[in-house]
Amino acid sequence: MPVKPVLVFAYGNLSRGDDALGPLMLDAIERQQETEGLPIELLSDFQLQIEHALDLEHRALVLFIDASVSGATPFGFTQLSPAKDNSYTTHAMSPAAVLAVYQTIKKQQPPPCFLLTIKGETFGLGEGLSAAAKQNFAAASSFVNHLLADLTASAWRNLTLTSA
Repeated sequence: MPVKPVLVFAYGNLSRGDDALGPLMLDAIERQQETEGLPIELLSDFQLQIEHALDLEHRALVLFIDASVSGATPFGFTQLSPAKDNSYTTHAMSPAAVLAVYQTIKKQQPPPCFLLTIKGETFGLGEGLSAAAKQNFAAASSFVNHLLADLTASAWRNLTLTSA
């Protein structure tokens, strides 16, 4: 089966309150993909790990989606650069560290990669989404529709809110 040019990778834990924001956004994108036939592959996991660097291979564009505890806005959108940060040697990695692993093992730059973070407030085991997270999810969903309307790095760069 050929690799689709765009990868959307959401991570988080559905059982930990607002940590479910990433996987829930992936579910929404999947519903849209089914109706519109988008050329994207969807991937979800609890956390990023070193093996996920190989998922970037043969991609034209990658979007990581995660919940965030920081930020003043409902969501953030940044273009990523490879970086060996403190997560580089841990079990759970940052997206920038995954890009750094890709760069090291493939001896080339990773494809253009972006991170969408959705602000959450509560992350306790067994909790549901907080009211604020539901509002932030709605705002981020509208933004994701703009991303999916033009699956090119140049279009996404024009929508970037900050850089990482």
